[in-house]
Amino acid sequence: MKDIKVIIPAFNEGDSIAHVVQELPKMVSEIIVVNNSSTDLTGENALRAGATVLTENRKGYGHACLCGMEYVAKQSKRPDIIVFIDGDYSDYPEELSKIIKPIIEENVDFVVGARAKALREPGSMTPQQIFGNQLATFLMKLFFRAKFTDLGPFRAIKYDKLLTLQMEDKTYGWTVEMQLKAIKRGLTYAEVPVRYKKRIGISKVSGTVKGSIFAGIKILGWIFKYSIK
Repeated sequence: MKDIKVIIPAFNEGDSIAHVVQELPKMVSEIIVVNNSSTDLTGENALRAGATVLTENRKGYGHACLCGMEYVAKQSKRPDIIVFIDGDYSDYPEELSKIIKPIIEENVDFVVGARAKALREPGSMTPQQIFGNQLATFLMKLFFRAKFTDLGPFRAIKYDKLLTLQMEDKTYGWTVEMQLKAIKRGLTYAEVPVRYKKRIGISKVSGTVKGSIFAGIKILGWIFKYSIK
């Protein structure tokens, strides 16, 4: 039986976080919610739902993910697989079983949950999200012959392979950094189509003009950085 831990970065997800924690499969050994400077009940609700709650006061998606990784690194027993999922309840937590299946059954290193159009609830992704994903994955295919179709945040990776990536992005470039480094390091990877629904609350990234622009700059920055290496 594989030891699976889940890291959930969460900023003001008080209304949704308990749903995510409670609906993750029981095969998970630990659910780690990183409370990223929330001003609501995110931490309290996650704790009541059964998660380990960490506090990261430096705002940023990557800061929260790195905080979770630092916590795991200090544990005496190393997990086999790390799963990342957002705290907004837009993904279906029970589909974790689908996400990890290629790792367990086919020895794939890294799996991304692809938010396939046929499985997305109408309106669950904003036009800027859809365009940004299409542009980013097109450029990744052009420059690196990548087969990714999405930058979906619901993803799983072998823990030892995650460490080799030496992740560093502190904000919105975290997902694309992981995918680019997986390609550059020669990791085997796969995509699994997953369902996607409207999130609870307003997105801090795609829900604002500033967030969308900043995320786009970060994502394109990582792609062009690696294209000239």
